[in-house]
This record gives sequence, structure tokens and C-alpha cells, in this order.
Amino acid sequence: MIVGAVPRLRQIVREVWRPLTILFVWDVAVTVFHFAYIPIKEPPLPLALFGTALALFLGFRTNAAYARWWEARTLWGAIVNASRSLARLSVSLSRAGGADVEWLRDKVVIRQIAFAHALRCQLRGQPTQDETVRVLGAEAEGLTGRRNPANALLEEISACFADALKVRQIAPVQQTFAERTLTDIANAQGGLERIRNTPMPMGFRFLPMLFARIFCVLLPITMVEQLGLATPVGSTLIGLVFLAALSIGEDLTDPFSNSVHDVPLSAITRTIEIDLLQAIGREAPEALGPDEHGVLW
Repeated sequence: MIVGAVPRLRQIVREVWRPLTILFVWDVAVTVFHFAYIPIKEPPLPLALFGTALALFLGFRTNAAYARWWEARTLWGAIVNASRSLARLSVSLSRAGGADVEWLRDKVVIRQIAFAHALRCQLRGQPTQDETVRVLGAEAEGLTGRRNPANALLEEISACFADALKVRQIAPVQQTFAERTLTDIANAQGGLERIRNTPMPMGFRFLPMLFARIFCVLLPITMVEQLGLATPVGSTLIGLVFLAALSIGEDLTDPFSNSVHDVPLSAITRTIEIDLLQAIGREAPEALGPDEHGVLW
């Protein structure tokens, strides 16, 4: 996620330089043909109307993509809050029950940290083993063979509270509250997986791309009679606006593709790890900040 206060034109150009280069070459070719061979008369095409309709279409598509991005960010915010609530409950139970319940606090908190990192890796399509081994150590072997390690970790946390209830180290109402918090986490996970596994309809992805390219091809033909030698510059600048909107909408479609426009999962999961480790009095790593390009991962 780009967090810099000032938008960087370099970043936008870097994302669209290939089609922009092709557009510029086409603009130059049209201009050369106009002056060297046959003057091109502006065709009676309602290009302005076409451009307006295309801008509305791209805006609608970008809003739909941003809604997916914002929902993903909201669900991760719910996981952050629920993780803190789960850690707070575990710490309170250990203080009330003494040394007999400390095992519950440590197991729950460490597994919740592992859950956050495992879910991040699953959503980004990355292997989860390295992160779960880093957090859990040898206890991560229990996740081997599980298709959904994050869900398996929630099951282990639930089993921890069930075991504590079985030996009467916690009360039924406390176990019920813990299960309610775990249900909130599972619901958020399900929402994130829904976004990850449900792509935008093909029409939202193909048609804007097609219409934007048709518009860019027609643009210099309708402008060369008025702009003359300045056609490549004017047409390319106008095309840059549409291509940039097209690229940003495409990036926002998948909030977990690990690009500069994605939800900053690494920073969010690091925040969860810091808060939960400090809740049980352990040393925590440093928080992640933006890199030198103003991107928070």
C-alpha cells in the first residue's frame, strides 16, 4: 500500500510504460502520415462522448475494485481487534487462575500469532511452513498435511480452551466468550477467503481494457488535424490518464497479490505479533514502516 503523502508520477508511469510506449509510437506514426502523405481529416466520430462513457465505466469498475480492497482491509482490522481481545482474555485468566493457567495463555497467544502469519501467507499464495515454524517451533509439525493451516490453528486454540474447561481451570462462561471471539475471527477469515477465491466478473476486467485501447487508438486520428506536431504529446498524456485508471483498478481487484496497491498484510500481521507478545511480557520485534519508495507491505 502506497502511504506517501504525494502521489509519485514515476510509479504510475512504471506500471503503464509498455502500453504507453506503444501508444506514443502509434501517435508519431499517425502524425507522420498526416504531414508526409495524406492529411487526415477529423472523422465524424463522437469521440468526446465515447471518452465520457469510458471514464464513467472505468470509474464504476475502479469503485467496485476499491470496495473489495476496503472490505479486505476492514476484515483484517476485525482480526486485529479480535486477536487483542483473545490475548486479553488469556492474560486475565492466567492472572485469576495463577500458575495453573499460564500454559493456556502462552499456547493461545502464540497460536494466534501463528494464525495471523499463516493466513497472510495463504492469501498471498505463499508457503506457510516457514512462518509457522518460526512462531511455533517443533509444535508446527501438527499442521503438516493440513490444507488450511490457519483454520487448523483456530481449532487448536479452541481445543486449548476446551481442555482448560475439562479440568475446571476456567468457567463455562469464559470458554463461551473465547469461542465467540474465535467465531468472529473465523468469520473474518471466511470473508477474506471469499474475496481471494472470487475474482471480478470477466466483463469488469476485459471490457474496460478493450474499450480503453480502442479509445487510445482513435485518439490521435481525431486530434492530429487540430494539434498538428503536438499530437504525440497531447494524445499520450490523455492516454496516460485512462491507462493509469485501468492499471489502478486492475491492481485493486486482488488485494492480496503482494503489489504496491495491496492491503499491507505484512505490517498488519507484525502489529498483531507485537501486541500479543507484549501482552504476555515477551520481547517483540520492531514494527514495519514504509520502504524507501513510500510503500507499506
